[in-house]
Amino acid sequence: MYQTDPPLSPKETLPTMYDLPSEDPEEPGLPDQFHLFQPQLLAETFRPPNYPSDQIFTGSDLNLYYDLRHPSWYKRPDWFAVLGVPSLYDKRDLRLSYVVWQEAVNPYIVVELLSPGTEKEDLGQTLRDVEKPPGKWEVYEQILRVPYYAIFDRYKSEFRMFQLTGARYAEVDLSDFRFWIPEIELGLGVWQGSYKNVEMPWLRWYDKDGNWMLTSTEEERQKAEQERQKLEQERQKTERLITQLRALGVEPDLD
Repeated sequence: MYQTDPPLSPKETLPTMYDLPSEDPEEPGLPDQFHLFQPQLLAETFRPPNYPSDQIFTGSDLNLYYDLRHPSWYKRPDWFAVLGVPSLYDKRDLRLSYVVWQEAVNPYIVVELLSPGTEKEDLGQTLRDVEKPPGKWEVYEQILRVPYYAIFDRYKSEFRMFQLTGARYAEVDLSDFRFWIPEIELGLGVWQGSYKNVEMPWLRWYDKDGNWMLTSTEEERQKAEQERQKLEQERQKTERLITQLRALGVEPDLD
């Protein structure tokens, strides 16, 4: 390709999300239900109070292109979050993939949901074939330098958190299966409850007071309950007033 002077930026010369494939033809089919529901719960409850909603992007089962020297290489995290980028691509379009050299911001946290077939790669326990792209662990730790890497095994209800310390990930000792991230004023932990009408341990976000961040459905339910309680309080207040008036020999006009 002809080199301009000054050189054009990667955004102008390298493949964009429109040019790169969004699916792996060798791995057809959709994830299982847990791999659909769990990322939805993470996305619904990921609301860092110190970031506006239009500067947060979360992706699940989305191609993450990470190496401009090998623009066709990608990983497909079960869930990841990026801070400080528009929620829409170029502030106008839904993303087909996340292309690091176009966005110029790496993911802040990646969550992988362990499956029997991917466990070793997720934990960095596979040997790399030099003829093939690096594994997930190497990409997240060495190439993208993702600050936080979480792993959740639903079969064991096991949650593990790794934090980038220097050049390597170090596993964090968790308290009560929870981990607080002060930079985003949110914590990630294991919640036992019902989501999508399925009762089981789920990974979800919590606030500075230790309360689980609510989903939109839970917020609506909470508002409805608060309104019901308000009406009940008003009814009781009215009944007390009627009782007091009758005690004084006054029959209130209930019409």
